[in-house]
Amino acid sequence: MHCLLKLVAPILVLALGASAMAQGPKYGRGKAPTAEEIRAADISIGPAGKELPSGSGTAKQGADIYTEKCVSCHGVNGEGNKVIGAPRLLGGTGANVGNYWPFATTIYDWINRAMPFDKPGSLTPNEVYSLTAFLLYRSNIIQESTVIDARSLPKIEMPNRNGFIPLPWPVYPYARPRPFGLYP
Repeated sequence: MHCLLKLVAPILVLALGASAMAQGPKYGRGKAPTAEEIRAADISIGPAGKELPSGSGTAKQGADIYTEKCVSCHGVNGEGNKVIGAPRLLGGTGANVGNYWPFATTIYDWINRAMPFDKPGSLTPNEVYSLTAFLLYRSNIIQESTVIDARSLPKIEMPNRNGFIPLPWPVYPYARPRPFGLYP
């Protein structure tokens, strides 16, 4: 037993030392985020829409914003642009807003966090609501005059909402649907 301890002790000391070293030196890179930086990055919108900001928009307002900020990548009719990798948003076969997103709130979330591609996060809540309404209208999901806001957006039933494969593992309360959604 004593021989075994002599053999195992140095290995244990090395293992513990390596663990301590992993927590060790700082290299002057990065910094801890401030509370404000954390709040600014916490922009995920879940299916229930509890995190949606105040504001509103209609498809008519969204049409002008789409022409100004989206047409150059996604095309006049939302057909996308394979050369630059901008996906189809409307019509055609395959994935588009009308058949590929399980929740209308996910559309808001994606536009808010990722668009326009050259200035992500630069749109106001009213612009994001308006663009969401425009895409939903052009996908024949809502009427052109429908006002989209934090109360109405989560209530919209997406056509393919039940066409997604359930996750084979539990979904925890902090999990959010991801764009292009394979989430229930």
